[in-house]
Amino acid sequence: MTSYVENETEVEFSFDIKSVADKVMAAVLCAEACPYEAQINLLLTDNEGIRTYNAQFRQIDKETDVLSFPNVDYEKPSDFSGLMEHEADYFDPESGELLLGDIIISVDKVKEQAAAYNHSEMREFSFLVAHSMLHLCGYDHMEQAEAAVMEEKQEAVLTSLGITRKN
Repeated sequence: MTSYVENETEVEFSFDIKSVADKVMAAVLCAEACPYEAQINLLLTDNEGIRTYNAQFRQIDKETDVLSFPNVDYEKPSDFSGLMEHEADYFDPESGELLLGDIIISVDKVKEQAAAYNHSEMREFSFLVAHSMLHLCGYDHMEQAEAAVMEEKQEAVLTSLGITRKN
């Protein structure tokens, strides 16, 4: 797996953003049985930045905590079969990696939500990465049943990594 992390802000955390993101990304890919090496882009921005991206790409002029931009069109979530038929669209021609998609996280929201939920910033950041990775794997939460599946999968990944609400 290759991840590219860019931080548009001066905000720093007490943990290494890239190593935590990589650990969570890899755990989601493993849990979803992704048969390919994958490539993910992660951009960290502030509330104003994510509001701008949200307005530009979703026509919603409002702050949010995370945005996900999947590159793959799945028949059903985490159905990686048949992707090679679209090799030119889904795979990096140089590395052969699956171009999974892009994640944008508001560092301001990480801090705000960690305080609001009374858990660590690392827990909140990890939760947002896991949540977004599931979107990149084709999951959604528009309906209650879909939301329940995503919540269960997010918790399972974070628990397997020892990233709980207590830390």
